[in-house]
Amino acid sequence: MIGRGRKTRDDIRIYSPEDHAGMHKAGALAAQILDEIAEHVFPGQTTEELDRLIEGKVRAAGAESATIGYRGYQHASCISVNHVVCHGIPGSPIPKWKKETSAQKEDPMRANDKLQDGDILNIDVTVIVDGWFGDTSRMYVAGKPKAFAKKLIQVTHDALMIGIETVKPGNTFGDIGNAIQTYVERQRMSVVRDFCGHGLGLVFHAPPNVLHYGRAGSGPILEEGMFFTIEPMVNLGRPETKVLADDWTAVTRDKSLSAQFEHSVGVTSNGVDIFTLSEKGLFHPTWG
Repeated sequence: MIGRGRKTRDDIRIYSPEDHAGMHKAGALAAQILDEIAEHVFPGQTTEELDRLIEGKVRAAGAESATIGYRGYQHASCISVNHVVCHGIPGSPIPKWKKETSAQKEDPMRANDKLQDGDILNIDVTVIVDGWFGDTSRMYVAGKPKAFAKKLIQVTHDALMIGIETVKPGNTFGDIGNAIQTYVERQRMSVVRDFCGHGLGLVFHAPPNVLHYGRAGSGPILEEGMFFTIEPMVNLGRPETKVLADDWTAVTRDKSLSAQFEHSVGVTSNGVDIFTLSEKGLFHPTWG
């Protein structure tokens, strides 16, 4: 029966091969929405308007936003700009990422939420289609990115894909984290430890926690039928984060730039199935 597979001793749901179709449908819609939002990211745009457009696209598709109403959250996306690591609230003031001068210390937030030339942002969308959850995020640039921002985005994208390459039956979740951490640290960047990927399928969040760092060979063994997200957050500086007073927005403690990419995947008999691929090839931003 669809979605009623067994659970492992680690409480990880095992789905059937037939369940991949539902995940592909949900994942495709989430990816399509992020494809379509790309043209709306530009200097002067607001995160509030981006979220309004995203909510409209979800509704127009006859789907449901998984985030509206989730633990009190009231938006169809999370939009994390510059040194916001994750869970940025659309419409909120954008934290500054540059080193503060003494005069700026009393005003660490921008006066408005308009994107500025060179800003980088992660947009995270989760939709529900026929009960299945499609969860994905990717990076965008407003205007022309700085060279170090381009490098950060590229490393984060490649770290995700390297992690995905390790997904196959018999490997472990520790293998995924170790592959990501090893690659990122060789680039002299850091992997955030405070947030992780998660199981999903007919629920938004479920076991396991998918860490983006760790020891090879550790953690639960990957089995065919496991569905989960891989979503590394990579910082130019140190890995430590803090959550702001709104109880959602997580930022880098050292105000260094942060980036994130996320795919939803399923373990197949001999490898991995990516549910949230971009049909237009826009998962990685173009530099123009």
